[in-house]
Amino acid sequence: MAVFTSICLKYGTLYGPEYVNRLFAGLRRQSAGEIRLWCMTDDPRGIDPRVGILPLPDEPFAARMEAALATAPKRGRLKKISLFRPGLIPDHAGPILVLDLDVAITGAVEPLFSHAPGKVCMRREWRGSSRAPSLGHGSVERFDPALHPYLYDVMARDPEAAVAFGLGSEQTYTSKSADRAGDLAFYPDAWIASFKYDCRPTRPLNLFREPHLPPEAKVVCFHGRPKMPEAVSGYRAGPFQSTRPCTWLRKAWIGDAE
Repeated sequence: MAVFTSICLKYGTLYGPEYVNRLFAGLRRQSAGEIRLWCMTDDPRGIDPRVGILPLPDEPFAARMEAALATAPKRGRLKKISLFRPGLIPDHAGPILVLDLDVAITGAVEPLFSHAPGKVCMRREWRGSSRAPSLGHGSVERFDPALHPYLYDVMARDPEAAVAFGLGSEQTYTSKSADRAGDLAFYPDAWIASFKYDCRPTRPLNLFREPHLPPEAKVVCFHGRPKMPEAVSGYRAGPFQSTRPCTWLRKAWIGDAE
């Protein structure tokens, strides 16, 4: 049986353990192979015991990185760089799928591991940021620690230059670093959907129709509003942003057991 390894990051209080558990359950529902999920966290309480726990490290370059972020165009979540550390997962070899916690797994995950072998894979960014323009979106990233150690090493060696290169954004740093090395490959756009750009009906249909799930979407990402619980229950935010309750998201993210 094929084994597929994923990793996520949870720190602070923004996301509870249910986000990790639902991500793990979604991966298992959408895979014919064995799923191994690791979570780097400062608080493992409540996380499914089948999820591997990695302590949130105190990186030796953290203070310099944070100081550089203070003057960067964007103050991104650069703690995520620790997920790229070579040798992080014991006895691991091969690609790793990095997933943000605010995503729903909606289709088969095997292609996310097999697409463009040997490359750093991301979804092409939907809409560029003027503060930190990025080639790829960071909610779904695949890399191989043995092939792409520079994603960690460059930041560890010179955090000031790395933060400036990435303009304070993890996804900008990752996509530009991989592109500079000739390693960047994009997932097909249809595989990674944005809830607010790809699923929400256009006005005024958003007020009457449930958000739709694009047929080829394997992962649906939530950036900005609505947040995932808001999308499940329905989101009221004026005529352009409001959405009806989303039944397919309840099934894909929460599942039938809750």
